[in-house]
Order: sequence, then structure tokens, then C-alpha cells
Amino acid sequence: MKLASRREGRDGRLLVVSRDLSRAVPATGIAETLQQALDDWDRRAPALAELAERLEADRCPEATTFDPAQCAAPLPRAYQWADGSAYLHHVELVRRARGADLPPSLREDPLLYQGGSDGFLGPTEDLVAADEAFGIDFEGEVAVLTDDVPAGVSPAEALERIRLLCLVNDVSLRALVPDELAKGFGFFQSKPASALSPVAVTPDELGDRWRDGRVHGALVTHLNGELFGRPDAGTDMHFGFDRLVAHAARTRRLGAGTLVGSGTVSNRPPPGAGASVAEGGAGFSCIAELRTVETLRDGAPSTPFLRHGDRVRMEMADARGGSLFGAIDQRVVVSGGRAP
Repeated sequence: MKLASRREGRDGRLLVVSRDLSRAVPATGIAETLQQALDDWDRRAPALAELAERLEADRCPEATTFDPAQCAAPLPRAYQWADGSAYLHHVELVRRARGADLPPSLREDPLLYQGGSDGFLGPTEDLVAADEAFGIDFEGEVAVLTDDVPAGVSPAEALERIRLLCLVNDVSLRALVPDELAKGFGFFQSKPASALSPVAVTPDELGDRWRDGRVHGALVTHLNGELFGRPDAGTDMHFGFDRLVAHAARTRRLGAGTLVGSGTVSNRPPPGAGASVAEGGAGFSCIAELRTVETLRDGAPSTPFLRHGDRVRMEMADARGGSLFGAIDQRVVVSGGRAP
């Protein structure tokens, strides 16, 4: 089933959405919010699934047209947002750009950081930054939402605690990253609010695209209407979500509604091809990767980071060619900038 949150109060109003994303119905009497559903998933999920079946059979007279523009993030605020970096090709490139080596342990031990979870952006909300000089960048990711996860679970046990999946635009302010990391205490100002896709879906909606703890399928990103990247989220993902969730829960339990991100989706170029789509590669899910490739090839980057008025769109298709999670479609607004 597919779930969304209509903008209403701080935590939204839970909606069950049709597979083709055309219609939606409030989950009245089952759960008011997605967090409420996740808090009592075993009891509430069957009722939500039954409502989803009635919606598909056109037996919900109260159903209305589904409008992503009226949606908050599926989980507008979460108790926890732990973002990984499971695509080592991305890690290698971004670290190379700032003169840092890849730690040998990273091939055996997942990398996670704790992000801000008190307010996720809705799928069509503006991406607001104070200054273009901050190096505004998008990062296309997949994320999972968990049930309660006990401390010390195995990867196989962790996989069974994944309830929903969604897309994320994990916004980064690249110019602020080096100074923050140099202090040895991690990200803060360089990681503003991230945006989530209009809907979160249960793993069964993905069919055979959900296997080995990975989502298999192209994450397609357009920048100002031009194709920027289409890397496959299942390819080159060094650690699956089973490993990422188990790693997050190694020493502490995870509360229901925890989001765990994949990190920026990234594919290695095929033999004989370049990295960009035009050169036969999969392209990119963030500008920083492209700028690193330009630096290695030309000696300096030529693609700017996001500017006032730019538009970023991220989406993934299902097996029938329809939109699986709906699209993240955001306009960049610089608070001190000119009107586009």
C-alpha cells in the first residue's frame, strides 16, 4: 500500500493512496497520522491494507483526487533520521574532491550520521537557503521507515523491521561542509531540512525490485527540465538496508518511525563510458559528484551549485512505468536573492 500525509497541523493527516497515485482517502478511524500507524503497526496495518484494497476496487465514495502539492512529507517530523553513505563510489569521489582518503574500514563498516528530523519538507515545498555562496546541492536517496527495532539485531532481523520506503532529497550546503568536518564533530549547519517523496510505500509494492535489502530501479533526477542522472539504486549499493538498520541499532534501540537513508545513489561508469548520461553513464544524483568528475578531467569544476529559481525533480518508476513514490519537485529560493 501507499501512504501519504495531507498538510494539516504539525504531523499531517494520514491518507491511503491508490497505486497509480490518482486518488486518496483519509485513514479515518484507523490512524490519524503516519506516526500513530507506525507506533501500533501490527494492529493498524491490516486495516490500512483493507482500506487500500477498497480504494483500488473503487469502493470508497469518500475518495478524492490525490494532489502531491497538498502533501506534507509522509512523516513531517520523525523521532530519528540516520543517513548512511552506502554507495562507495559517491564517497570516494566526494572525499577526493576535498583531499580526503577513503577509510579502509568503510568497506566493512557502514557510515551513518544523525541528521535533523524535527521537520522534513513536503515534496513540492521550496528549498530555501540564505545564500548561494553556501554551495546548495541536492542529493537523491532512498530511505526506509522502521518499526521499533531492538538493540543488537542481526541484519536479517533488521530487514523484518522495515515497514515503508520513500525517496529523499537530502539537501547539502557544500561550502559549509569542510569547516564543520574539520572540527571533528560532524554535520550541522551544512545539512538543512531534507524533503521526502509524496508517498511512502510498503515493501510488497516494489515486487522483485525489493530484494537483498535494496531497491532496484533508476532514480531519475532532472535539473531545470534536463536529465541529470538515472543511476540504479540497487546497483553499487555496498551495504543494503538490512546492514544499515542493524548498524544503527548496534548499541541502542530504534523507535518506530526512524528513517534510515541510503546516501546519495551513485553508479560507477560502465567500461568505456563516461560518467554523465551524455557520455553513456548513469549520470549523477548530486552536483558535487559532477563537479568532482569535472575537476579530475579538466582541472576545475564548471557546473555551478544550485541557484535561485532552479528546479529539481526526483522520481522512480514502478514495473508498469508509473510513478512509484511520486515526485519530489522543488524550486530553489535564496532568501536574499532576486525573483526568478
